[in-house]
Amino acid sequence: MINAMVSNENKVVDRWSGLKPSQLSVSEKQSVVRLALQVLATRHRAGRVLDKPGETRNYLRLHMADYRNEVFGCLFLDNRHRIIARRELFQGTINGASVHPRVVVQQAMELNAAAVIFYHNHPSGVAEPSNADEAITRRLKEALALVDVQVLDHFVISAGESVSLAERGRI
Repeated sequence: MINAMVSNENKVVDRWSGLKPSQLSVSEKQSVVRLALQVLATRHRAGRVLDKPGETRNYLRLHMADYRNEVFGCLFLDNRHRIIARRELFQGTINGASVHPRVVVQQAMELNAAAVIFYHNHPSGVAEPSNADEAITRRLKEALALVDVQVLDHFVISAGESVSLAERGRI
């Protein structure tokens, strides 16, 4: 009898497994997104190690899914790739944002970052990196190399998908 109780106590119940988005009202969907962001925020709080690219990708997708204009930001990391801060540095229009290497370097130095992960969204819904995305990544990498800050990745995010430039061998 005791074994049965122990196994029941250790049994994990997934209350969400059968739930479908079509079953939720608009306000319930908003609540689920808020809850998901809270869960992911605890996994991406200052001091946490970024060791699972999938979690970072999901966090950024959830965080930026509803943005109507392009936003460029950085995750600033210490020498063990623990999060120091997440900063949205540049706001743009529906199809672009001006990114200034000087500001990125300045923020990295202010936070004493050893590494960074860039991210920006494509409000169009297409996460395919443009030539301009790859060019700014190279410029930022060169600028940050001058102050010994490593660029780990650059995520391009849309509501439906995301692309990692590191996974494509472009970092």
